[in-house]
Amino acid sequence: MTDDLPGPVFGNDPRASTTIPRVNAESPGKRERGDATPFDDLNQLLVELVVGAKEALGDSFCGAYLQGSFAVGDADGHSDVDFIVVTKDDVTPEQQAELQALHQTLYSLPTSWAQHLEGSYIPRKVLRRPDPDRRPLLYLDNGATEFAPDNHDNTAVVRWSLREHGVVLAGPDPGELVDPIAADELRAEVRWALGHWQAWFRSIDSINRRALAVAVLSHARILHTLAIGEVSSKRTAGEWALHALDPEWAPLIRWALEDRPDPWTKVREPADPALLHRTRQFIDYAAGWAAEH
Repeated sequence: MTDDLPGPVFGNDPRASTTIPRVNAESPGKRERGDATPFDDLNQLLVELVVGAKEALGDSFCGAYLQGSFAVGDADGHSDVDFIVVTKDDVTPEQQAELQALHQTLYSLPTSWAQHLEGSYIPRKVLRRPDPDRRPLLYLDNGATEFAPDNHDNTAVVRWSLREHGVVLAGPDPGELVDPIAADELRAEVRWALGHWQAWFRSIDSINRRALAVAVLSHARILHTLAIGEVSSKRTAGEWALHALDPEWAPLIRWALEDRPDPWTKVREPADPALLHRTRQFIDYAAGWAAEH
């Protein structure tokens, strides 16, 4: 993915085109002790990911973690599976080839979670603190089978989420790998993201229905981060926005929250032009709100 579009700062990239439906999308039950997620087939997939990554990386394997919605909260059967694998050293070409083969194998496993793994392999020295250059990492996009260099996960937001809420699949506590992220570092990054969202929305003529809902809730989350100096789930931020922002935006935000089920069936469905127009207005409102807070 290119660096000039806004989606990567908060995940759930609105440009994603995968349409594979979730086959295990029932509401999750309570997480049992030792389980990474409430979904048995996803837990098994994550075991395969960790075992394969350890085999490919050997002594350079440091740890594997979940971040994103499975870490900060409100993950459901439609969520992306945002992972981070930390390496002791840079991934070599030989290791990358083995990891590529691993992910192609995982993609073919008989669970739809396998087509929604999304994450990066990050050297420990790069992960330690926010990278002002946001250099590209070895990245696997949601729905992809091949790596691409991308800075999607090279953000303060991901580091904060990993340090404060990361789910350990293997390795040390993420607090040992990531220095504390100050609230003002998060605020500075999401202000930057807000500008990119504005520029991107001005450049497009159409968007799919799923992406539009993501855009609305991503802006709610940006404003929530500015307000509290932390990263929350999109649902938490959307519910906050219903009460904290001007009431005129409540119908749009409520629509985005209620449009969550079956997101992958909506990727190829064009967004309602009236909702697109209203979302553009909301993004401008968000920029103004951010400037005042």
